Amino acid sequence: MNRCTAAHPRRLTARARCAALVLCVPLALAAASGIAHASDALAIKMDRAKVMRVSRPAATVVVGNPAIADATIQDRQTLIITGRSFGTTNLIVLDEAGEPIADELLTVSASDDQMVTVYSGADRRSFSCAPDCQPVLTLGDTNGAFADAQSQLAGRNAIVQGATGQPN
Repeated sequence: MNRCTAAHPRRLTARARCAALVLCVPLALAAASGIAHASDALAIKMDRAKVMRVSRPAATVVVGNPAIADATIQDRQTLIITGRSFGTTNLIVLDEAGEPIADELLTVSASDDQMVTVYSGADRRSFSCAPDCQPVLTLGDTNGAFADAQSQLAGRNAIVQGATGQPN
């Protein structure tokens, strides 16, 4: 009876090793093929760009929701990802043969550094204060505040374009 009791833990250990091996094989194959799988979302701030490097030359980049983020190929192994609006989407990078190089989750959030939000009743206006406070276009501001800032920005851009002859 002692002999059976002693042999039983060895069999469990061998089974556990076999189960671990079976679970690790798909991970090892994914790593060997160079596919990046994100366990956490790639965090991007709205209206900012982030550099992403891939392991092999990229041919195609697909963003699930281009209203949330945009991605361009800078060179064959460097992508530039820009946050467009709040939210979460995905990014898939394919090589020339259509094989996946990366499959990432992207989360775009607001940039809160040096931002001040002023509430007056139901009115909400946002300002960038670095060092002086200037109105900024921010999703979530009231329609009037957003339209005022948008109008002023469009007017400024028209002046710059007229002076330089180039789009701003």
